[in-house]
Amino acid sequence: MKLTVFGATGGIGQEIVRQALDAGHEVTAVVRDPARFTVSGERLEVFRADLTDPEALRGAVAGRHAVLSGLGARNRADAATGVAARLTRPVLAAMDAEGVRRLLVVSAAPLGPVPPGQGVTDKAVLAIVNSVLKDVYADLRVMEAELAASATDWTSVRPPKLTNKPVTGRYRTVVGGNPPRGRSLARADVAHAMLAMIDDPATLRRGVGVAY
Repeated sequence: MKLTVFGATGGIGQEIVRQALDAGHEVTAVVRDPARFTVSGERLEVFRADLTDPEALRGAVAGRHAVLSGLGARNRADAATGVAARLTRPVLAAMDAEGVRRLLVVSAAPLGPVPPGQGVTDKAVLAIVNSVLKDVYADLRVMEAELAASATDWTSVRPPKLTNKPVTGRYRTVVGGNPPRGRSLARADVAHAMLAMIDDPATLRRGVGVAY
């Protein structure tokens, strides 16, 4: 497949690029600063662009089978500016202009429902996290609303706490919900899950909880 990856210099974005190349896909990595991008490969194109300009992004998405985005806040200050929603809008506009439909983005588990049977401790931890990271989740909710209003065949992948462990391919997914007691997931496995969902019709226009 021909894939485009936004947020390619981030932890999840770089994993998407590496794993997609290893799987034999052609990958276009969209970056603002090529000096921060360290992945290389024969089927890789590095596309430098202003992420706020839909016209500048059209060449990055034209003719692609799917677009995968790791765009999001690096910290709470980023979230306060609504960075995830702000940078996703031009991607949606570029995809619409080029007639590209499939889009997978990274969101977060708290945007999904609390799983049935969730323990008291997990609920308490979730309440604390929601309070501390309320700006991050508010930004992601706006982003997901933009997805829902778009013409894309989107999937919002919602992991819990992220780690830097190696890819395992062993995780649980719940379409429209969250795995019970799902407390963490490696960035590498978020990337693995996103690539695995590209051709899964059950995930179209749905949020998907992913966790160990």
